[in-house]
Amino acid sequence: MLDNPRSPRVRGVAKLRKRDARSETGLFLLEGPQVVSEALEWRPELLVELYVTPTALERYEGLADAASAADLDVQFVTEQVLDAMADTVTPQGVVAVCRQFPVAVKDLLAEEPRLLVVLEEVRDPGNAGTIIRAADAAGADGVIFSGRAVDLYNPKVVRSTTGSLFHVPIAVGADFPSLRERLRDSGLQVLAADIKGDDLLAARQDGVLAAPTAWLFGNEARGLSDDFLALADRAVSVPIYGRAESMNLATAASVCLYESAFAQRS
Repeated sequence: MLDNPRSPRVRGVAKLRKRDARSETGLFLLEGPQVVSEALEWRPELLVELYVTPTALERYEGLADAASAADLDVQFVTEQVLDAMADTVTPQGVVAVCRQFPVAVKDLLAEEPRLLVVLEEVRDPGNAGTIIRAADAAGADGVIFSGRAVDLYNPKVVRSTTGSLFHVPIAVGADFPSLRERLRDSGLQVLAADIKGDDLLAARQDGVLAAPTAWLFGNEARGLSDDFLALADRAVSVPIYGRAESMNLATAASVCLYESAFAQRS
């Protein structure tokens, strides 16, 4: 039982809440039974350490078996130690350390994707994680973080994906102006989600959404610059029929991705 919240081992895990530590070590923090279970099922070779309180191990049946199948030792910790490691205020008794695993853009494009997501300077961790989750649900072939976007391995991003992080290939550190040509060479049109764009219904009626597509989503506050919009094949907006002033980025992205998914599968 690991019971000292101030031990070097505990502090080392806790440091992964910070971007500098994640960049230096190439590791990141997983927190909660759902995302840890997804990692154990889909990418067990990436897991380095697993910390669980005895109460949590009783509550989440199957976690110990999954860890055993992955040849990963379970380290018991006290509630105080778990609290010191975790990023959340009320942790669920399960924390793991995982290796980072971004894919290269060239490898992502080599798979001949039909539906991609490009996040240009998306800064909010919750939005980024929820869009990854929506991309997974809509059957997208990958996600690309472009510009000065939030760190993919930020604990809030990881939690917001609820495990989809381990289902969808994700590339980071791309530069969209240069990426644009690579998308075109791969046969993908770029549709930019922007309030000044054409109504999404018009794009649907024109048959645009059935083509292989990379959806471009911009910063929550500023959206996409005119220069970036000029690089897109078409700008599209999600109509608001009620009295809402605007739509959350992740919600709008979900609508756009599902419209493409419907069109491509019809």
